[in-house]
This record gives sequence, structure tokens and C-alpha cells, in this order.
Amino acid sequence: MLQHLIVLPIVLPLLVGAGLLLSRATSPTLRRTVSLVAQALMVAIAIALVVQAGDGTIRYYALGDWQPPFGIVLVLDRLSATMVLLSSLLGLLACLYATAGIDETGSNFHGLFLLQLMGINGAFLTGDLFNLFVFFEVLLIASYALLLHGGSKARTLSALHYVVLNLMGSAFFLIALGILYGVTGTLNMADMAVIVTTLDPGRAGLMEAGGLLLLVVFGLKAAMLPLYFWLPRAYAAASAPVAALFAIMTKVGIYSILRVYSLIFTDNAGALADLGRDWLWWAGLATLVVAMLGVLSARDLRTLVAYLVMVSVGTLLTALGMNTIEADSALLFYLIHSTLVTGGLFLLVDVVAGQRGKAGARIVRSRPLLQAGLLGGLFLIGTAAAAGLPPFSGAIGKALILASATPEQQIWLWPLLLLAGLCSLVACSRAGSSVFWRTSKAEPSGERIGAARGIATGGLISAALMLVIFAGPLANWTKATAEQLSNPAPYLESLLGKDAAPETAPPLKGDVS
Repeated sequence: MLQHLIVLPIVLPLLVGAGLLLSRATSPTLRRTVSLVAQALMVAIAIALVVQAGDGTIRYYALGDWQPPFGIVLVLDRLSATMVLLSSLLGLLACLYATAGIDETGSNFHGLFLLQLMGINGAFLTGDLFNLFVFFEVLLIASYALLLHGGSKARTLSALHYVVLNLMGSAFFLIALGILYGVTGTLNMADMAVIVTTLDPGRAGLMEAGGLLLLVVFGLKAAMLPLYFWLPRAYAAASAPVAALFAIMTKVGIYSILRVYSLIFTDNAGALADLGRDWLWWAGLATLVVAMLGVLSARDLRTLVAYLVMVSVGTLLTALGMNTIEADSALLFYLIHSTLVTGGLFLLVDVVAGQRGKAGARIVRSRPLLQAGLLGGLFLIGTAAAAGLPPFSGAIGKALILASATPEQQIWLWPLLLLAGLCSLVACSRAGSSVFWRTSKAEPSGERIGAARGIATGGLISAALMLVIFAGPLANWTKATAEQLSNPAPYLESLLGKDAAPETAPPLKGDVS
């Protein structure tokens, strides 16, 4: 039974999500219960996968017992297990928040929510580039519908830009896959990693073109400059639980870059070694600059948090561009922090907007909040962590990234990353003072946060403190993960065998390992 755990984060949300879509006549309480139970099971499964991956063994699951490189495989290592657990935790708390009523403002929320989680988990677990494309499309199709959930002019307009840009990205993805398949004859990532080491110069040029086009696609998913234009408007317009789940969408792009380029375009790839890594460094710095300007110019709390997501994207891209074990380890620590904290801030902003009357999420003077102390405290912790202030987790993540930079990189990284933190601090301080202090004399109104929304919001923002308490074990885990990524040989041996010749190896029979 344990060998089937790898496929459950995909199969479980697929079956439950499809069932919920086909049973629209059932009561809201039943749909909520089924969805929450399924996602709680996904968290438990994800924890079991992390425990399995903790021994350092690379495991794979061959669907239909078609062995790699010929069949569809799911691969479990420290990185994929970490990302599945992160998405499952975020999804559970975001869905819990939605059960306070947002899920009933439109149709099919829970089914679509689970299908998006299925696509996200599939992207993290797949060992095949074509199936990475398939899971991208699953999560994107579900996200199109979730972005429109509840309906409004702003959501429709933002969804239009979001859909058009991502359809273009999907087209480029297919073109890149066609080029890579034409050059190597495979789309299995392990098989491709072996074949790329033997390419002649003529085919290496095409491989480079396909690899760079793939980098553009992943950069679009990650909201890398200049491909970020869809993010602020889409995230600001989405309903709170959807925006919280979207906090991990950019991380799917970051993960894909880390996975593909650390496995295929390694030092053994000759002229293709470290393909595009230098570009990621400069793109990350440029994304940081634009994100700083966006944070300072935000006139709405939702837009402010969306640009805080962009600050995290720029930070992660610069760490990717450093291309060292220390930088990758710091990247993973910061990725976990930024995903949970910004997801919690999206939920918190929705609660704040609901207690401010017509002012909503705009950063203007309005009536006092019903729960100003509680919400103000959560806002302080969340924004301080996002800005990178000690003693919260953002400070540890940024310190690890800064420490991993070489002296030449520090000249650029230190001033820009610290300035980004300062700009975030200034913008969040201005927003907090306007929302919580500069209030009118009108009577408070609106809806209290309630148990479900309070647990979800507090649970995500408390990550800013919990990651500090467990910083030591988590840093050890991320370092071990980065070391595993830096040595792809065990990955290749696990999937292809020590003596496998990827170009001619016949399908193998045997138990799924």
C-alpha cells in the first residue's frame, strides 16, 4: 500500500473534485464537509510522503507498470514531497476560509478547488515534461473558473488578461516540447538528462533554443519581469481563498525551473550546462525593482499583497540565478515562508475589507474596525514577516539568501534586497496607519472574523512565527534537499538503472518502486 502513496495526491482530489462537480444538487454543508475531509487526508498523505522522502531515496511510481523512460512516471524526492505538503496545507486552510460563505457566491467552488490542487500536486510529482504540460493545463483551467467565482467586472477583466497570457504560454510550452522531443526523442526528464550529454553541436543548438523557450514559459508562470503583468490585477481581483491558493501558483514556475534545469542542464551537459541561470539572476533583480515600485504605488490592500508576492518572486529568482547549494537551500526556506504568509495576508485583507464598509480594501480613512486589535496584530505580524523584519521567518529567509551570495553578487543583491524590504515596510506601515489608526468617528460595522476564517487566517500568518521556532530542522531539511538536487545521479539511477542505455532500453517489468 505504501508504494501507492505517491499517486494519491493526484487521484484523491481528482475523484472527489469530479464527484462534487457531478453532484451540484447536494447541500452546501455536505459539499464543504467532503471537501475539507478530502483535503485533510491530502495533508496526512503529504506528511507521509515527506517521511518517506526523508531517507534520501528517490522513489517513482510507474502508471500502468510502463517503466521509464517509456511510461508515465511520478517521482518522489525531498523537493516534490516538500512542495506537495506546502500546497496541501495552503489548500486546506484556504478552503476552510471559503466555507464561511464565499464558496456559495458561485457554483462548483469545491470541485474546481480540488481539481486545481490536483494540477498543482501533479506538476510537483511528475517526472515527464509532457505531463508537466498536462498538469499545468489542469491547474490553469480550474484557476480560470475560480478567478471568475462570484463574478464582477474587475474579475472578468483581470481573468481575460490572465487567460490570454496563459494560453500564449501554453502554446509556447507545446512548441518547446516539440523542439526538445525532436532533438532527444523523449520527454522523460531523466532520459533527457542522459541524452543531452551526448548531443552533437548541431542538435545542441536546437536543444538550447527549446530550453530557453521553456524558461520563458516557466518565467511567465512565475511572474518574472517582463512577464509579470497578469499577476497584480488577477491576484487583487480574485476572491480571498482563491488568491490565497494562487500564492503557490508562482511557486509552480519557480519549482519547474529548479527541477528541470538542475536535472537536465547540469555540468555534464557540456555547452548547455547551467542554461539560462545568468539570465535568471538579472531577471530576478529587475523583478525586485519593479515590485518595489508596485508596493509603494499600491492604493489597495489586495494590490499591496499582490506586489508583496512579486517581491518574493524577484527574491527567489535571484537565488535561482546564484546556482549554488547554499542559494537553493535558502530559496526553499524563503519559498515556504513567502507562500504561507502572503496566502494568509490575502485572507486577512478580505476580513479587514468586510469591516470597513464602502472603503473596502482601499488604503483610505474609514470607520474603525470591529476587531481592530486582533486584525491589527495579525496585519503587523504578516506584513513585518513579508518585509523581512526580525524576529519573523522572512528575516531568516532573506538572511540565508544574502549569506549565500558571492562577493560579486553581494554588490547587487544586498542593496536591492534590503531596499525592497524597506519599501515593503514603508508601504505596509502607511497602509496599516491608514486602516487601523486614521479612522473616522463612525460606528464599527461588518462581520466578525468567526472561527473558520480566524483559524485559516491565523494558521497561515502564524507560519511567520512557527518557521522561526523550527528554523533549525527546516534549514537542515532544505539543505539536504538542495544537496539532493545538486547530484542528479541517484535520480537517474533510480529511474533508468545504473547500466541503462536510454536510447534503446526496452520496457522493464517488475514492481513499482
